[in-house]
Amino acid sequence: MRNLKLLKSLCNAELSHSAGSPLCVAVRSDTDSLLLASEFSIIEFDPRTGQVVNDVSLTEEGYMPDDGSGKLVGIQELAELESVCVATATGDVILYNLTTNEVECVGSVESGLTSMSWSPDEELVALTTGQQTVIMMTKEFEPITEVGIHQDDFGEGKFITVGWGKKETQFHGSEGKQAAQKKMLPAMAWDDRRPRVSWRGDGQLFAVSAVCPQTGARRVRVWSREGVLQATSESLNGLEQALCWRPSGSLIACTQRHPNKHSVVFMEKNGLLHGDFTLPCSRDQAKVKELLWNSDSTVLLVWLEDVHSGADGHIMQLWAVGNYHWYLKQSLAFGRDPQRAPACVHWDPQRPLRLHVVTRGWASLTYDWGWATDRSTGLDASDNANVAVIDGDKILVTTFRQGVVPPPMCSYELQLTSPVNLVTFLCQTQKSNHLAAMTADGQISVFGPGRSPSSPHAPSSNHTCLIWSFFQSLSFKLWFERAPNALSNRSVPPSARPLSAGVGPGSPAVPSAPCVCVSRLEVAVDGVVTGMAYSFQSRTVALQLEDGQTRRLIWGDSPPPLCCHAGVMLSGLRIHGTAFQMVVLDANRVLGLVCVCQLASNVSSFVVHEDFLLVTTHAHTCRCLLLGTLTVKGLQEALGSDGGQNDETLRRVERGSKIVTVVTQDTRLILQMPRGNLETVHHRALVLAQLRKQLDCLKFRDAFECMRKLRINLNFMYDHNPKVFLENVETFITQLNSINHINLFLTELREEDTTGTMYPRPLNVPGPSPMTRAKKLDVVCDAFRHTMESMDPDKYCLSILTSHVKKTVPELEIALQKVHDLRGKTGPRVYSVVGAEEALKYLLFLVNVNDLYDHSLGTYDFDLVLMVAEKSQKDPKEYLPFLNKLKTLEPNYQRYSIDKHLKRYSKALLHLSKCGEEHFPEALGLVREQKLFSEALELYPAHSPHYKALSCAYAEHLVAQQQPEQAGLLLWRCGEPGRALQAFVSASSWRHALCVAQQVPLPPDQLSLLARDMAGSVHTPATGSFVQWYFNNQPPEGAPMSHLYFVFPAFASHTSFLENNTALFGRHRNRLSVVLELKEKARLDMLGSNDRFLGRINCVRSSKNRRKAERKKWSLKEGSPLEDVALLHALVGLRYTEPRELHSLLKALVLFQYDRLAQKLQLAYEEALLMMEAAIPEVWSDGGPPSQTPVTGPDSTANSITASLQNQARPTSLPLPGQCSSSRASAESPYPWR
Repeated sequence: MRNLKLLKSLCNAELSHSAGSPLCVAVRSDTDSLLLASEFSIIEFDPRTGQVVNDVSLTEEGYMPDDGSGKLVGIQELAELESVCVATATGDVILYNLTTNEVECVGSVESGLTSMSWSPDEELVALTTGQQTVIMMTKEFEPITEVGIHQDDFGEGKFITVGWGKKETQFHGSEGKQAAQKKMLPAMAWDDRRPRVSWRGDGQLFAVSAVCPQTGARRVRVWSREGVLQATSESLNGLEQALCWRPSGSLIACTQRHPNKHSVVFMEKNGLLHGDFTLPCSRDQAKVKELLWNSDSTVLLVWLEDVHSGADGHIMQLWAVGNYHWYLKQSLAFGRDPQRAPACVHWDPQRPLRLHVVTRGWASLTYDWGWATDRSTGLDASDNANVAVIDGDKILVTTFRQGVVPPPMCSYELQLTSPVNLVTFLCQTQKSNHLAAMTADGQISVFGPGRSPSSPHAPSSNHTCLIWSFFQSLSFKLWFERAPNALSNRSVPPSARPLSAGVGPGSPAVPSAPCVCVSRLEVAVDGVVTGMAYSFQSRTVALQLEDGQTRRLIWGDSPPPLCCHAGVMLSGLRIHGTAFQMVVLDANRVLGLVCVCQLASNVSSFVVHEDFLLVTTHAHTCRCLLLGTLTVKGLQEALGSDGGQNDETLRRVERGSKIVTVVTQDTRLILQMPRGNLETVHHRALVLAQLRKQLDCLKFRDAFECMRKLRINLNFMYDHNPKVFLENVETFITQLNSINHINLFLTELREEDTTGTMYPRPLNVPGPSPMTRAKKLDVVCDAFRHTMESMDPDKYCLSILTSHVKKTVPELEIALQKVHDLRGKTGPRVYSVVGAEEALKYLLFLVNVNDLYDHSLGTYDFDLVLMVAEKSQKDPKEYLPFLNKLKTLEPNYQRYSIDKHLKRYSKALLHLSKCGEEHFPEALGLVREQKLFSEALELYPAHSPHYKALSCAYAEHLVAQQQPEQAGLLLWRCGEPGRALQAFVSASSWRHALCVAQQVPLPPDQLSLLARDMAGSVHTPATGSFVQWYFNNQPPEGAPMSHLYFVFPAFASHTSFLENNTALFGRHRNRLSVVLELKEKARLDMLGSNDRFLGRINCVRSSKNRRKAERKKWSLKEGSPLEDVALLHALVGLRYTEPRELHSLLKALVLFQYDRLAQKLQLAYEEALLMMEAAIPEVWSDGGPPSQTPVTGPDSTANSITASLQNQARPTSLPLPGQCSSSRASAESPYPWR
């Protein structure tokens, strides 16, 4: 859906004094100069400077007659030989050396030459002679072969018949049987009867079109480069002289006159027809002089001459194909002046869209075109995302906001009276759907929605419009060839406003009263303008000059100043926002920012959409970059990277895709494939940007619908800004106003933070403040449930059930109880209220029916159990007897049986403990089987026989688990000193054994034996104290019994210590976040001024004294230079507090049965540890506190290495009895609170 935009044209009349008339033209590849040949000479002419570089006469050497009657049949530049080869009609092949200016005749054919055509690789030349033969020669002009043009054989590619008869006997469609007897008509009278030769792009084949002597009609034959006939075309009436093989090698273009139309037809290399298109003229109106493909096979030039006006009317049409439809993109009319009629035409071999035309009056015209998509540029929802496609005298307009219409179809057509060359849209808010078009006859038509059509006249027809852009109310920019250094702003006067016309779909535009455009302002520009863009936000006009510079104009009432900016040669130009930021794309597909540097070199198309730059590359990707947050270096890195797994800026697209347009205030990106079909994609970056805006504006319904349609994870609605979302849950529910949508949102909730995994935030875009460490599912479900219960619990019954089920630990019992409560409601049912059956059916949709049955059984409500069981696949013969048996049991034992069946052993033990003395053996067995000793000890009084039996059982278990010391403590507590003594002796706990032995009491001889045994087994410094006590019969100093007097002060001291450290840690952490934020702000401010870095200082000293001096600078005083470092060291000191004394205190509390105090102290320590561990990511952004590995190296000392080893040996959690390096007690802990 692209149009050809004329970038510039160059006209030179410096050759008007040359003799004769130009006969053929070629382009010198190294200097871009033109090589012209006439009846008298060969001229090398530079169209940029207007100077004749070389002029060699052909008459002086006798190659051409002096009277001007000679003819040239071909010219070719030979770059390798630095020469020009021309062929004369008399048969001479002349070689002109461009370096030495020597002219040489390298060969001659007696019968004369009718054409000369070199292969694209310049290795072979094909010459057609007056004897209707083809001579193949090498580049050294050595003959290879000579064959006759007219062959009776079809060629090597002759079709194989399968016995279906001859062609004359086949079905001929609407032509009937007469088609078999039709006779071939001779060629047209104006046909020059000369053979035409055209090579395929790879130089392996060439086609020859010649008039058959027998029928007088033209036929096309295809030959190999060895001179072997490959195929012959079928006999076609009306085939004309024009012939050109597409360089890509697919089709051979010819022209054919039909009884009712004039067409360009295409042949395959086997001679069969393959497609055609009709020329916009009647059968006998014009003749086709030449067909020329450009070098990249994208544009076909058709040179028409009006047969009614003789040689005075010449038109050149440029055609392009898309989706199997041929579009007339440009129509160049050369008037009726014979001197302005074109004599020869040639496409530039290096620049595919540059055309060279030489007129009969020796005027040189050079046209440079570029591909451009003419799209509307509105910034609001009133813009229809229009794209206009030129197709001859029609403008095909597609409104992509309403729908995607594949070309060549469109939303509506605008019919004009002449072929259209230029079209553009109005750059103004609320009027971006207005468009203007310039036709080949010099008229300008303006169209607007909702009014009648009109078409004002443009300035005089001898002014050629080269570059223009339509902007402001009914205004457009024109660049005139007559005044090449002035920029004219032509504006329609207010009195002529009715001429602004609009048409509806399918309505033609009918010209009305003409109106002359008046120049309102002219500004001199030093250079030739080749590109222009306008921003109505900043009223800035950007001009692109031929030499690569750019100019900026601030548009206003007074003459605007011109500002110069250096740039590169551009073919596309945009102004982004209110700032002068131009994104450009040159002819070499290099993307860049004006005045900055090159961004990328593999760009195929781009567009600026709101704050985004969208780019398609030759690597088959589409990039969507946020211009407002990326620097030039950032853009270069983004365009050069391959993108990560969840990179929202990158999207893979089909090979060769190009951007057509982007719908304003939408996420639809329209791409066109190489074959012409359209594809609509929603780029992830555009989608997420729109969702972020909608969520920031609390447009939850719009965001929800967008996410559902584009399959965006609904967790993004909460993860984008959790705090704002939770504060507006009621708004969310009110906007959605749909139970199903609320349920869908709740069921898709996950603990994953999608803004960190699936949809990461763009660079340099700050995120919301972090939330608490609470579970996301629990927080959202609780917030929704509380809000819905306060709004209308009956209406949102299903959603409330969903909020219970989707929690981290599903609250199925509560959900089932609410379903059961619905059965108890009586009275007339409101339509919006959900019944119990419907609620249960919905609950079964969320939860497995077997799990729901087990949870219903756990509610001990048999009515609810039966209600769920009826919805399951269970056999009533199985569950009804089981339920009936349970109903006969005592309530506590019934619940025990249910809990044991559901394997909820803790609850089963609780209910069994209430069943009486007779069930204690069963409870003891359950405790032993499921190891529920801690739970069981909490259920019985401390001095009861049941407590003693459970303690003894627990002690046996601990002994089996190789924990005799803890077993001894339990036995001592429950009044079993003898067994406790055995446990302490096996654990080598001499202090505990001493105390127990004293309480038993043991006889002196046994006590002596015990002392000797333990003195030999305990290898500690306390052995001497133990032996001394034995012989002196006095308790040792510091015996365990004396610890009782220090338990309460130690408990108070440790509790106060933990509270103070926790509060101090919190203050230091909060202050550190403030200090780091202030330093980051200062660093960014300094980076913006002089690009210096201000950050945390990390100094390395080489001696102990210097480190001490450095630590003195680490002051905790607010505002000190190294306050953040001091805070970090203070936090590290708090983090690694010595826990051994606390461990001893807990053991003493347990020993003397102060269980509640021990529980309180341990829980306080656990909370402090958890709080510090949770702060690690916030305090140490690099992942953790300083490493505990030994510090070694040239900068370390003996003291530092020793301190490092000591810190490494410190435990990080409280090693209490019954624990394995964990801060929480296990289920097998001997303490009764466990």
